[in-house]
Amino acid sequence: MLELPDRRGLRRRLLQLFPGLAACGVGLALMVRARLGLGPWDVLHQGLSTLTGLPIGILVILVGLVVLLGWVPLRQRLGIGTVCNALLIGLVIDAVLVVAPEPDRLATRWAFLLAGLALMGLGSGLYIGAGLGPGPRDGLMTGLAARGYSLRLVRTLIELSALGAGWALGGNVGIGTLLFALAIGPLVQAFLDRLTIPAPLPTE
Repeated sequence: MLELPDRRGLRRRLLQLFPGLAACGVGLALMVRARLGLGPWDVLHQGLSTLTGLPIGILVILVGLVVLLGWVPLRQRLGIGTVCNALLIGLVIDAVLVVAPEPDRLATRWAFLLAGLALMGLGSGLYIGAGLGPGPRDGLMTGLAARGYSLRLVRTLIELSALGAGWALGGNVGIGTLLFALAIGPLVQAFLDRLTIPAPLPTE
């Protein structure tokens, strides 16, 4: 069932949600172009892209929809942000990859990687802070954690599984993968502290 937000402040939340998802898509595309390694889920997406010949953005969408099926037994409720996350980020990735160059100079590749990480942190802070629902992958992890499992353990096992499968399929594992693992959490938290929209107070 789709969980609809309170109408109060919805416009503001949507105006934060969509730029956040776009920033995530641009950031991921830049990391792909950097060719220095991707985050665990995106290693999987890239590996599946190599295997199937489908664009990586389409695989981001398809994997997200499959992950959403895992929400059913967990009785997780979809938010507007969940659906938009599942559909839009992949489209943005493929659109950016059409126009973004593939740099040869190592310095430029590093610039792409660092810019991509920063945009991922900003984008995640924007869309999570909008409070319209988690992305499919985060929702799966928090749903399992709500059943009594350790969130850290669940996240580690799922992301290591995605990373291992993606690497076996030809996904790009490198220094960018390590930087993503170390930096994305602090980056998202730093932006969330500034971008979270408070929930509306209940009315009498």
